[in-house]
Amino acid sequence: MFQLRKNIVFIVLAGIFITNAVVAELIGGKLIQIAGFTLSIGILPWPIVFLTTDLINEYFGKSGVRKLTLLTAGLISYAFIILYTGMNVPASSISPVNDKNFNIVFGQGMWIIIGSLVAFVISQLLDVAVFHKFKKHTGDNHIWLRATGSTLISQLIDTFIVGGIAFYLPGKVNLEQYLNMSSSGYLAKLLIAIGLTPLIYVGHRVIKNYLKEENI
Repeated sequence: MFQLRKNIVFIVLAGIFITNAVVAELIGGKLIQIAGFTLSIGILPWPIVFLTTDLINEYFGKSGVRKLTLLTAGLISYAFIILYTGMNVPASSISPVNDKNFNIVFGQGMWIIIGSLVAFVISQLLDVAVFHKFKKHTGDNHIWLRATGSTLISQLIDTFIVGGIAFYLPGKVNLEQYLNMSSSGYLAKLLIAIGLTPLIYVGHRVIKNYLKEENI
């Protein structure tokens, strides 16, 4: 029964992880202004990805995160294929969304998906490596240190790769805008990651108690 409960925990965390990662790809083409900084709206679901990554890292190790990362990358690629196909199928004359509007929204998303896919795989694999480097030295203590430390390093790579491929290389923003957007996006992700630290402890407690119930 313990293994069954552990499998349930993995399925729930994986579902949350995959859903937020895919949604972030689909909505990432919209840029917003917060306190004078330009950010992608995709920043909304990513904190949940950070949170679940840390929990999966803690309970399922490098193997769990790597497998989930590759699975998610495959699903994002699948979404890319479906979007590309949808953009090339003509809309009906009675369709409330015409080809032009559909392609404006999801055509922008194509670059986001390409950039995010590259950045996602690199940053997740880097995150798991850094996380376990910290854990090797801290053991079961200082959860906040390995969670925030791994995010600090991995998201630096992720943010600048996404911005470069999705916005700068296609010429949608100039160099100054790219650096401003990436820097502010990275800062926002760090602040959110720090703000989520209490939720990481809550998540640990809930999972730990759930798994321990089988032994009571």
